[in-house]
Amino acid sequence: MPRYGCGYPRGSDLSDDLIMTTANKVTATLDAVVVGAGFSGLYMLHRLRGIGLATRVFEAGSGVGGTWFWNRYPGARVDIESQEYAYSFSPELEEEWRWSERYASQAELLKYVNHVADRFDLRRDVQLDTRVTGAAFDEATNRWTVTTDRGDVVSARFCIMATGCLSVPKDIDIAGAARFKGATYRTSRWPHEGVDFTGMTVAVIGTGSSGIQSIPEIAKQAKHVTVFQRTPNFSLPAQNHAADAAKFADWKKNRHAYRAHARSQGFGVLIIDQHERNLADFTPSQRRQEMERRWKTGGFALGGSFADLVTNESANDEAADFVRERIREIVKNPAVADTLSPTNHPLFTKRPCVDTGYYDTFNRSNVSLVDLTKTPIETITETGVKTTGANYDVDAIVYAIGFDAMTGALNAIDIRGRRGETLKAKWSGGPKTYLGLMVAGFPNLFMVTGPGSPSVLSNMMLSIEQHVDWITACLAYLGDRQLGVIEATQAAENDWVAHGNEVAATTLYPRANSWYMGANVPGKPRVFLPYIGGVPMYREKIEHVAANGYEGFALATV
Repeated sequence: MPRYGCGYPRGSDLSDDLIMTTANKVTATLDAVVVGAGFSGLYMLHRLRGIGLATRVFEAGSGVGGTWFWNRYPGARVDIESQEYAYSFSPELEEEWRWSERYASQAELLKYVNHVADRFDLRRDVQLDTRVTGAAFDEATNRWTVTTDRGDVVSARFCIMATGCLSVPKDIDIAGAARFKGATYRTSRWPHEGVDFTGMTVAVIGTGSSGIQSIPEIAKQAKHVTVFQRTPNFSLPAQNHAADAAKFADWKKNRHAYRAHARSQGFGVLIIDQHERNLADFTPSQRRQEMERRWKTGGFALGGSFADLVTNESANDEAADFVRERIREIVKNPAVADTLSPTNHPLFTKRPCVDTGYYDTFNRSNVSLVDLTKTPIETITETGVKTTGANYDVDAIVYAIGFDAMTGALNAIDIRGRRGETLKAKWSGGPKTYLGLMVAGFPNLFMVTGPGSPSVLSNMMLSIEQHVDWITACLAYLGDRQLGVIEATQAAENDWVAHGNEVAATTLYPRANSWYMGANVPGKPRVFLPYIGGVPMYREKIEHVAANGYEGFALATV
């Protein structure tokens, strides 16, 4: 039976008798509302059903999948090996699903998440094409009132934000953008029917992950591609290939051990295989050999070369020099190679990209590179892009300008806690959370992979399952004890924020103007958004908190 007595039998459809229509608004009384139907929202729904909570998921898109529903640009694929970037909660699911590539494409990931939604009958509690506009906590009833752009008004004991870390695109803040008469595209909101660039001249603005993945694919079609780069990024070869049958068999046989080992790794990614030895413990030839081996392995493997790679400037410089050498080896034009080689931030302090043929693309005769640090964009014109150095007339412009990371999706919703305080106002100087899970002053409001948790500095699937499992266990704990309210204390939140800042300060990460720091969005507070203490340390902390009766939280009856 359900623990919160709202009248829904375990795992059933939303009951019509608990839904009433008044003043053309539909009001439903539920145990929980989940915002977002990506990987985290769907798994959250599955787990909440398992403890008998009547739940509805609201999703702005017309389909499930979150990141992989929206990001359909050419070349979009995951940067974690497919079998690791998958749910681990169901052995049967793992047995029946077979990935086709080492790094799954967007299309395959979307197919996978739809398979999961069907296999576990999740769609009946997901309301699509519905954007949550507000969530307000009522101190008299200890319930959240959630409103949507379709007129829904839902009362729920718990509100769980599964809105994603990279889900709100940055605004196009380039002068004249609306004047362009040609076709305009954004990698973050790519047309579902795709785009054929055959015979077209194309400008691509931005060389973050989506730019680096899409540029090689666009160049295969277009008559000419001009890449406008403000900040070069380090990109590592994916070394992607068709799935290996022997590796698949080995994974099936040993997946429990592999997943346990991943949870013991700082970033939760097996391929990183973090060395326990520092740079100084290797001879120069050993260092070189280790980096060469990891470059050939591909993906993020290079990140585990030395234990002090992100804390020791000398170690980082050596690894960064190694990557810059590889760029110069690949790109035939020395001037272009130098422009593509990052020098203004340490390696890995911006999320490195994982690419297939990115640097090779600049050897093509139909691809040119514009260095915006030398000739900035003045304006977008009716016919193309005008920099301080030249005019570039094009048929289409692709904006690959990134996201308002970590906080953008939450700040886009009018979230109000005690005394009507808005989350946006509380976070005006930067996000403050306890464990990246809850916020003081906002009872019964949970975040999956929120600011202050490892999230984007880890295998997201591992961190999603970790958070969802923790939240589920927490709600079961409350239900078993007839408790209805949980809230982070201000002291615990203050301590966690201070700890996160202290740990970040021991690394090289704050030296980069990255989206980890909020530096890519004008006016956004410059603070380190995720938690860099590592997956094992974080897991130990949140498990300790739960084992000690949810230490740092105030618990109360309804």
